[in-house]
Amino acid sequence: MTAGHRPTLDPDAAARVAAFGPPVPMRRRGLAAVRGSVESAPPPPDMAPMAEIVDDTVPGPGGAVGVRIYRPHDAASPAPVIVHMHGGGLVMGSVRSFEPMGRALAAAARAVVVAVDYRLAPEFPPPAQFEDCLAVTEWVAANADSRGWDAGRLVLAGDSAGGALAAAVALELRDRGGPPVFAQVLMYPGLDRDMAAPSILALRDAPMLLHDDILFMHELADTGAGEPHDQRRVPAYATDLTGLPQTIVVTAELDPISSWGERFAQRLRDAGVQTTLTRYPGIYHGFLMRSEATARGRLAMAEIGALLQAKFANPLPF
Repeated sequence: MTAGHRPTLDPDAAARVAAFGPPVPMRRRGLAAVRGSVESAPPPPDMAPMAEIVDDTVPGPGGAVGVRIYRPHDAASPAPVIVHMHGGGLVMGSVRSFEPMGRALAAAARAVVVAVDYRLAPEFPPPAQFEDCLAVTEWVAANADSRGWDAGRLVLAGDSAGGALAAAVALELRDRGGPPVFAQVLMYPGLDRDMAAPSILALRDAPMLLHDDILFMHELADTGAGEPHDQRRVPAYATDLTGLPQTIVVTAELDPISSWGERFAQRLRDAGVQTTLTRYPGIYHGFLMRSEATARGRLAMAEIGALLQAKFANPLPF
């Protein structure tokens, strides 16, 4: 945000925010009510059609992990495969409530999307969410041939808290020596805990994500987990970002955590990682959960898909 520029919502974004009524902090509403509103929201009538949608389970350290698998009509064979980790501060969301996003991502990238229904905090404290996402990623790589997926074009993607999970899994697989990750897509990712970041200070009353909402979700996620101290929970704590896969970072101008994603993108660049960073003006945190609802969301999803398609068609041989 430069001097002389005053960020404002796009007209359609402002109308969508207004439709939710005056903002009420999550803490006042209570976690059960917030979860209920997320899960009860009706899906849009024009979700991207899929050739196949399959619900399955994957063995995980805490039991079976649910996944929902989307295959678009125009996916190649074998198809690139994206493991998607949904947002919601680690405390809300599911493959059902994020189905519009899963379908949109599959359609835009012409890739199979495996959406992870990871366990939620505070009932399951971290690192349960990370462990579930890691287990699904390893399962996707191990079963790619039998499922008609291309393990050589395996992408990790996540939005908000899911972006932090995707980044954490990428770091873990780098440190373990595989399976290899082709690219990662971090959409307005919750990578950090720095509550003095410039965007946090500038946007205390941001649309769709109040300052206290961030604190409340951190408190819930930390219940029973102790203080965050390593890169599995806060990827920004990683001291070495070299050797990570090519990365797409998406941020929103009116998102209080945009500084977290943008600083991480700069660190990736400094570490020699090919990184694309796009900040979308006039839009709020979480805008890709229902990308069809705003012009900026439709553009962002189309651009993410186009970038992935370009990368799939032109893999780096080193």
